[in-house]
Amino acid sequence: MYKITINLKERSYPLSIGTGILKDLGSILKPLNVSSKAAIITSLNVGKHYLKPVKDSLEDAGFSVSCLNVPDDEESKCLKTIEKIYHKLTSFKMDRNSPLIALGGGVIGDITGFAASTYLRGLPYVQVPTTLLAQVDSSAGGKTGINLKEGKNLIGTFYQPQLVLIDIDCLKTLKKRDFIAGMAEVIKYGIIQNEALFSFIKRNREKLLSLNPQALAHVIKASCLIKSKVVEHDEREKGIRSILNFGHTIGHALETLTHYQKYTHGEAVAMGMVAASLISLKLKMCSEHTFEMIRDLIHKMGLPSSLPDKISPEDYLEVIKLDKKVRDEKIRFVAVEKIGTVRLIDIEPKEIIKHLT
Repeated sequence: MYKITINLKERSYPLSIGTGILKDLGSILKPLNVSSKAAIITSLNVGKHYLKPVKDSLEDAGFSVSCLNVPDDEESKCLKTIEKIYHKLTSFKMDRNSPLIALGGGVIGDITGFAASTYLRGLPYVQVPTTLLAQVDSSAGGKTGINLKEGKNLIGTFYQPQLVLIDIDCLKTLKKRDFIAGMAEVIKYGIIQNEALFSFIKRNREKLLSLNPQALAHVIKASCLIKSKVVEHDEREKGIRSILNFGHTIGHALETLTHYQKYTHGEAVAMGMVAASLISLKLKMCSEHTFEMIRDLIHKMGLPSSLPDKISPEDYLEVIKLDKKVRDEKIRFVAVEKIGTVRLIDIEPKEIIKHLT
């Protein structure tokens, strides 16, 4: 087991990475001064693989455990689902120190975190991410969120978990499309802050796609280390944490415009990163070589590397205007300078769209 501590003073917590460590959840959680009543929030698909070992681990450590299944698609990240969870937590008689366990991908993590941050004005919660995307990105850092029809994650909180437990073995049951989608976020970390990680992905693409455990452990650790250091410096995204949004401005707009039906989050982010690199090139902030390296790696990883033709620039513009990163009619945009270095710029949404084609 490899452990990273995310240092946020009284909100600090451990992030543990390993293989076959689901069975250790109860013994890790027990000393964290939580109540003996716990609830697991998961989906039917994830639950059939991992609910029993997680539940057994908690019960072996002395917890009384209740379970709730919710859908794990983006359309379920809504107030209706949250209300359902609130009613179940009431029936479970959860108290203010009862932990919620998010067992699943990014959607389950976001929903559980939001419910935990608001029910009884805050319950402790634990992230047990079972997708690559959630393991390297959404499970750590304390961002929770649900969607409105107007846009993604427009309702949310900053609320840190008690711990994050990453079992690499969970990736064995992940669909190939979802695994490849998760690699978009790993590539993102290489682009924004770690040229060596970007090069490692290029050299070890086949090992990663074949789920080589050593290669996976390397990129997961590297990604989590970058995420932890950024969050430590800027917990509430007032400054440098915004670099984690590289590719997400266009990516989130694309998800909204396709009603979360056509692309996974990682696929949308992949296209958004290529678009952001093209915009950076046209703004003369990066070289054509940098743009081509980013586009080529995304393509070779099996991710989409160009925006769909059927969505107009005007459609993107209307969604981007509602982006939560907009301030005084300008958006905090992440532009790339070279692999491993990005820069935050404030730019009008219409200027972003002008450089998309």
